Amino acid sequence: MALPYLQTIVLSIDESFWFLISILALSLSIYVFTKRLKTGQSLPIPPGPKGLPLLGNLLSLEPEIHTHFATLAKTYGPIFTLKLGLKLCVVITSPSLAREILKDQDTIFANRDIPAVALAMPYGGKDIVFTPYGPEWRMLRRVCVHDMLGTSTLDSVYPIRFQEMRNTVKHLYGKAGCSVNIGEMMFLMVINVVTNMLWGSSVSASERASIGSEFRKVVEEITQQIGKPNVSDFIPWLAWFDLQGVCKKMRKSGMKFDRIFNDVIDKSRRLGMNELDGDEDGGIKDFLQVLLKLKDEKNAKISLTMNHIKALLLDMVVGGTDTTSNTIEFAMAEMMNKPEIIKKVQEELDNVVGKNKMVQECHIPNLPYLTSVMKEVLRLHPALPLMVPHCPSDSRVIGETYTIPKSARVFINVWAIHRDPLLWENPLEFNPDRFVEGRGDYSGKDFSYIPFGSGRRSCAGIVMAERMTMFSLASLLHSFDWKLPEGEKLNIEEKFGIVLKKRTPLIAVPTPRLSNSALYELSNI
Repeated sequence: MALPYLQTIVLSIDESFWFLISILALSLSIYVFTKRLKTGQSLPIPPGPKGLPLLGNLLSLEPEIHTHFATLAKTYGPIFTLKLGLKLCVVITSPSLAREILKDQDTIFANRDIPAVALAMPYGGKDIVFTPYGPEWRMLRRVCVHDMLGTSTLDSVYPIRFQEMRNTVKHLYGKAGCSVNIGEMMFLMVINVVTNMLWGSSVSASERASIGSEFRKVVEEITQQIGKPNVSDFIPWLAWFDLQGVCKKMRKSGMKFDRIFNDVIDKSRRLGMNELDGDEDGGIKDFLQVLLKLKDEKNAKISLTMNHIKALLLDMVVGGTDTTSNTIEFAMAEMMNKPEIIKKVQEELDNVVGKNKMVQECHIPNLPYLTSVMKEVLRLHPALPLMVPHCPSDSRVIGETYTIPKSARVFINVWAIHRDPLLWENPLEFNPDRFVEGRGDYSGKDFSYIPFGSGRRSCAGIVMAERMTMFSLASLLHSFDWKLPEGEKLNIEEKFGIVLKKRTPLIAVPTPRLSNSALYELSNI
């Protein structure tokens, strides 16, 4: 008697179970369908490693993130996803996919996912790096590329670069036979060049050294905070707590920076703009004058504010110092590891410049082999190995296969693309000859070689970076021979950061090589 009753109960449970499953499946289908209609997502997101709840893949990240991403690409392909906390990240390791993002769909991917530490600055998000794509950003880009870093403006402040290089050469001459830290030396030289170009004529010569010294300390603090992984970026609802104190430290550094700039700007204002119209030949004395003039223009569609000015100048210092000095240090290390390359560069310099005078920037166009050296350094050791991440303003399909959702953080692994054996022969070998025949247009048209990025968000300071790197390398190699200290071994290992660094500083010993010791004394152009 009990058996039919039991069968009825089991049958009832079975029917209820499948009915419930059907309802859940239908609900899920409706949700996914409406979600896709809302976001435009018709294809899946790229594959990637599974992560933990809430934390995602954060705990599995390795310190050398650029190499870690390259390793993951071997498993998951040239496009894959990681969940870093609540943030979905997409990593691209393919020239064709990079082209889609940086060129074909550039306007969609031209925005940034602004980190909390950038917003902690007094004028955070007002610079050319993080301002959202639109009219304001186009105005800043135009000011930066045409008014600050245009060819004519850079030509007008060449005496500053020349004098600082002469100071460095004289200092190295006094250190002949002794060990010097190449990276540190170049950082000090580059930051002196940049700050003097920024406000060199707006402050007195006696004030320049103290302001420059104080500014160097602030820049070091800022770059240190920007480079730290911040949990607030991965789990946004924790941002209010600032658990690591990164934003607090950045605000403190930002206040120091703001005080320095307010002081410099006040000095410039007191001099009077009528006295700062340029030199007798109509040249520009410093970038601050250019920006203050543009701020006072009344016919601009979008006004340049004081916060814009300070943010642009911060970009100049932070973006133009570490990147350039690290590239020079990597170049010297790679060449010292292959002395035959140094010999070839010095032969070219001796033929073009001679050993009875100093290198000048006008010699650079006639140094094709040294240009190939610089291009090869930027291939092996791109200054920003993952570039500044892009952030799509809408969901988009990439490679006709995967959807990149709106607001994802998109990394282009330039470091991995530059070392892809399918694109480069013997990719781990330092070989400038691969660029001798004209390859290596770093304007962003060749997506197998994009050390300065590509598209709207490509580096605005390419011309400045090329001039500083080439002029520095030419001066170091023309004026001196170089060797390692006795018993030291050369190490070219990298250390990951927003800006790629050498893991260990390059320590080298200079030996003067010019025919006349008087050439090492300070002189004007």
